[in-house]
Amino acid sequence: MKAETSDCVVFDIADGSVRALNQFLHDPMGPTRQVVVENPDGAHSIAVGVNAPVEIDIRGHAGYYAAGMNQHATVTIAGNAGPGVAENMMSGRVTVRGFASVSAGASAHGGLLVIEGDAGLRCGISLKGADIVVGGDVGAFSAFMAQAGRMVVCGDAAENLGDSLYEAVLYVRGEVKSLGADAQFEPMTDADRAAVAGLLQAAGFSHDPASFRRVASAKQLYHWNADAKQEY
Repeated sequence: MKAETSDCVVFDIADGSVRALNQFLHDPMGPTRQVVVENPDGAHSIAVGVNAPVEIDIRGHAGYYAAGMNQHATVTIAGNAGPGVAENMMSGRVTVRGFASVSAGASAHGGLLVIEGDAGLRCGISLKGADIVVGGDVGAFSAFMAQAGRMVVCGDAAENLGDSLYEAVLYVRGEVKSLGADAQFEPMTDADRAAVAGLLQAAGFSHDPASFRRVASAKQLYHWNADAKQEY
């Protein structure tokens, strides 16, 4: 069911469908500047493929692939998000007020993903240029094969953080259980602290940038070295 005012449209998923919502978001929306999604109840693929500068307020938990392929939109999930939130995001902003399940921000090319709670396994897997800020902890193999972009983790990181990193840079405030293959700690520079400060401010967190550590690639896996007897 859809209700409209001059610049706001409200979709109630309990009385309608995700298909109708997404079709509306994909069509020209005229003066609409805000879309409110009521009773999402963990439905999958909410607000995917949006290519418009609209604010989307999802008032509850979202299922798989919420806000996937986002461009230009500002999406807020007032609850938890299932696997693949903001997957392949190109631009815009996605905020998860609660927990984000596995593969949050996977292959995201641009924009900002903010997770106010914890993130599950493989957060930022194959990251391609977006920024991710996590207010809590991240699960194992986060930033696996992250190629470009930045990730800020305000809590702890589980096993194999940054395994097979390329050019992405990670900043972690808490404990790191273990680093993955070819990831290493590096000294924080003034530029790093400025970058962290900017990302924290954009995400709405107030931690001291000096309390973070930098993780980046040692670049030993860029080329195969037969003499080193490398195993994967």
